[in-house]
Amino acid sequence: MRLARPHGTSGPCLLPVSALILFLLLVGCTSSSISPQAESYSRRPAHLKMDQAILLINYELPIEKLTIYWRSDQCYQCLYQTLAVKDPTKERSSDMAVVDTRHPINLQINDTSGKRELCRKHYRFREFGNYSLWVKANHSSTKNVTCEIIINQNPGYTNLPIIIAFLIYVAVFIVLSLGSFLLRLNSVQNWLYKRMNPVETDRLINSELGSPSRADLGSQDAHQVTWSNVPQRLRSLDTFRGLALIIMVFVNYGGGGYWFFKHQSWNGLTLADLVFPWFVFIMGTSIHLSLTSMLRRGNSRWKLFWKILWRSIQLFLIGLFVINENYCRGPLSWSEIRIMGVLQRLSITYLVVSVLELLFTKPLADPIPQNRTCFLLQDVVLYWPQWLIILVLEAAWLCLTLLLPVDGCPMGYLGPGGIGDFGKYPNCTGGAARYIDYLVLGEGHVYQRPSSNVIYKTTVPYDPEGILGTVNSIVMAFLGLQAGKILLFYKNQHKQVIVRFFTWSLVMGVISAILTKCSTNEGFIPVNKNLWSISYVTTLSCFAFFLLLLIYFLVDVKRVWMGAPFFYPGMNSILVYVGHEVFENYFPFKWKMQDSQSHAQHLTQNLVATSIWVLIAYILYRKRIFWKI
Repeated sequence: MRLARPHGTSGPCLLPVSALILFLLLVGCTSSSISPQAESYSRRPAHLKMDQAILLINYELPIEKLTIYWRSDQCYQCLYQTLAVKDPTKERSSDMAVVDTRHPINLQINDTSGKRELCRKHYRFREFGNYSLWVKANHSSTKNVTCEIIINQNPGYTNLPIIIAFLIYVAVFIVLSLGSFLLRLNSVQNWLYKRMNPVETDRLINSELGSPSRADLGSQDAHQVTWSNVPQRLRSLDTFRGLALIIMVFVNYGGGGYWFFKHQSWNGLTLADLVFPWFVFIMGTSIHLSLTSMLRRGNSRWKLFWKILWRSIQLFLIGLFVINENYCRGPLSWSEIRIMGVLQRLSITYLVVSVLELLFTKPLADPIPQNRTCFLLQDVVLYWPQWLIILVLEAAWLCLTLLLPVDGCPMGYLGPGGIGDFGKYPNCTGGAARYIDYLVLGEGHVYQRPSSNVIYKTTVPYDPEGILGTVNSIVMAFLGLQAGKILLFYKNQHKQVIVRFFTWSLVMGVISAILTKCSTNEGFIPVNKNLWSISYVTTLSCFAFFLLLLIYFLVDVKRVWMGAPFFYPGMNSILVYVGHEVFENYFPFKWKMQDSQSHAQHLTQNLVATSIWVLIAYILYRKRIFWKI
């Protein structure tokens, strides 16, 4: 690991710094200005937490013993859970229960003594609301029972902090747009060019985990550099990487406590499930461009292999010993340490894809001439050995996932266990993926609090960054590698690059539609972040190709957007990721809140912490300090 910095540094650019400071000040005001009224915290019972509401159950029927069950719509094929029981030994006509508000739920009222269902009610409760459920018998007959839900107290609009934060972002965007307009003026540009010296900056940050300059996409003579032909970095790659990284930091910090900014419990997607695959994707893109550039400069493959291996080892060790969930609890114990994790998966993925690229890439691959556009698969056919290996890896994932026998579990089980599948397989969470992790790593060395325990009430440990899922992480990075090949093969042919990005996005989308049957739970292989299923990879690749297409068009083709503010953390991605994990619980990234159940205060804290990392990344960029491993 090293920090790279030239001897000369440029002067500060006050506009982006001022805009970011303005953003921090404006967001910092949200907790005091909106939390009391917008979220109705003054009316919220003290024992209520986020994603909860109060339900008063009133009985108006002669049946002595009733049981109220509930089941979330998000919980696929789940057992009903007990919400309340009318006890015949106690003389009361009502009960109070706390209900979940993240998703609509089904309420089922049963006559426990007669073992029959009386009525059902499907309802979407709102956070911090106060409701009444009236269970009544019509005409004194217990055979005709009705259930009615009444709102006793209107819940607060808890999404208002997001709207206010969005408006603040718009204000900052307007400030930055005004600054961008000023930067287009010739007088301002000439002054900045004299101060910035971008050639030296590109030399420092060009590495396997970074992005090559445009000069690496052609055969331009490096000794004939003037201000008119200064090599420009592909800013779209750093912008994409920074976008994924900043969203990752935000959701890791808590996402304001909103459920839709947290990982999906099992099948399906939320915003938090998008960013890690995108980071893997853009890493694959950078691998191809960087290795091709270094081979073109005469570096030996053996020397590059040892550099790749050393970087992979460093990434793995940082993830194992620095970013470890147990290190704040005291001295690390080998019996409890989690072996796999985000950086560990990145290190293995980087090693495999880089070595695969090193074995087969051509250092002097010629771009396709602009008058030859008929070879639609030229950038695929020339690398058929790589594709063959990737297909073999995917076949191995499919065979292990669907055909590996797991004790006590059905063949090819892809479910969450717990109360899912009507409680038939409570300890089968993840099927073969969990089994392989237990077999290779041991139960004590996997993630102990998987997201599936939120909805499905799973009790067994399960690691979403486990061994089997890493195979599909490699596939994801290889698809990103394909994007890098497109950029090389169709150098300066913007239309062809955009067409091929769109084509790949369409192909990946069609494959996902077939695998999932356009359904969350009913497909052959559902989209699942915990398993890193192949449909998850194709779906996120579909999004990644299309998003890269948009960013490439706006940033590198039309140049109507410079990629700010995402460009800056994208240039120091490892530092930002490691830093946000290590300093997560320290001021100014976290402080004691007046109300720990306030979305406004959580959102303020998380946005301020995320913005500070953007500010740090910008300052480091201006100082030309880049942490490389």
